[in-house]
Formats: sequence, C-alpha cells, structure tokens
Amino acid sequence: MVIKGAIATLPPFAFVGWRFLLGAVLLFVIAFPRDRTVWRDGVIAGAFLFIGYAAQTSGLASTTASNSGLITGLYVVFTPLLAAALRRTSPPVATVAGATLSIVGLALLTVGDGFRLHPGDALTVVCAIAFAAHIVTLSRYAHRHGVVEFTGVQLFVTAIAALIASVLVEGFPVPSREVIGALLVTGLVISGGAFLLQVGAQTVIGPSRTAIVLGLEPVFAAATAAVVLGERLDGRGWLGAAAIMAGIYVVLTFTPPELEDLTSAEAISEAH
Repeated sequence: MVIKGAIATLPPFAFVGWRFLLGAVLLFVIAFPRDRTVWRDGVIAGAFLFIGYAAQTSGLASTTASNSGLITGLYVVFTPLLAAALRRTSPPVATVAGATLSIVGLALLTVGDGFRLHPGDALTVVCAIAFAAHIVTLSRYAHRHGVVEFTGVQLFVTAIAALIASVLVEGFPVPSREVIGALLVTGLVISGGAFLLQVGAQTVIGPSRTAIVLGLEPVFAAATAAVVLGERLDGRGWLGAAAIMAGIYVVLTFTPPELEDLTSAEAISEAH
C-alpha cells in the first residue's frame, strides 16, 4: 500500500532504485562483501530480484493493490514448478493441480472482456515468476555466503539496475519530500531487514518452507487494500481470489520440500 501511493509521485524504476540503494548501503555498513564469489552469486540472485520488483512496481501503476498482492502470491505455486524443471523431473501432481487452480483464479480475477490480460496484471505475473526464480536461486547459493554480505550484494545489484533503467526510461527523477517516508520504510525496514531475514532463514529451513511461511501474504495484501484504500472485488473477482488462494494452499500442503534435496545434492557434487 505504501508503494502504491509512492509511485504516484516517483516513477517505478526510480522508486525501486532508491529504495534498494538505501537497503544496500545499510547492509554494506554492517559487513562489506569482499569475496568475488559473493558478488558473482549475488549478481545472479539480484538480477531476478530486480526483474521481480521492477515488474511488480510497474504493474502497480496500472492495477489494484489487491490484484497485485494476490497475483504476486503465485510465486508460491511457481517455485516448485521451477524447482522441478531445474531437477529435470516431472512436478508432483499436487503442484500441477494447484497451479491449474491458481491459473483459473488468475483468469477470473484479471481477464476482462475479450479474454485479454490487463497489462498491469501481466507484469505482476512476470513478477511472481521472477520471485520464484529468486527463491530457487537462494536455495542454491545462500548457504555458501555470509547472510549480510550476500543480501547486500543482491540489493545493490537491484538498485543499480533500476537506477540505470530510470535514467534510460524516466529521466532519472530525484525523490521528492512526499516519498522520503515511503523510501525509508521500504528501503531500510523491508529491503534491508526483511530480505536479510529471508536469506538467513533459507540457509536453515530451505525455500519450500520459506514459501509456506510467506504464503499468507496475498491475504494480508488484499485485506489491507480493502481497509486502507477502499478497494473492493466484484463477485467474479472474489471467486478468482478464492481459486488463487486454494491453489496456493494445495501446493503448500501437498507438495514435498523438494528443493532441500536439490541444494544438498549440488553441494556434494561441487565438493567433488
């Protein structure tokens, strides 16, 4: 909701760039990354993070906060699908069933007359796929590095990519007084703090369980949008939202934690 209001004043790429730059500077002050491998792996993870937030923030400019939250939550469904593709195995039946149910919900929530997906919603689907790829990437690299350094590199890569995009597309606008508060909250608390916790958690519990913990995010996003912004879904929208959440529930409940095995197998193979 904070982002939805801020991008009305500061364009999407500029907002993402300044936001993540604040988070990166905070973490670099705590622990500056000096190992080349931290930068190498952090660039890969940071690239997916940039794509995700650039798509989400751009999408928010032309879709509702409710839709954004619900569609972004599809990363929970996409994560095991990407994991199965990386392992070159067929995804579990529960994952396929949950993904199908979520896609039906997405269509009900977003597709209007003529069965055309709204551009803002389409960008948010890209965001969900990128976030899923980011989680899978963390499962491969996070355990190799210090949490603060690895997270700081990701935020820095995202910031630089977004600011370059802002120069090319938006003319590099400077944050005004109206968005300073939003930048401080999202940059220092959410980017610097929440991502630090997520990367740290994935070194212990793995990406599948991380997705379970984050699975209720769409519910809170839609509820907050209703309370704060007064957004309301129509009958078809509610049906679509319910189908998306049901799909996420099926995936979280019945899909095995496949990525922990993947991480261990890669670590063993690389040791040899």
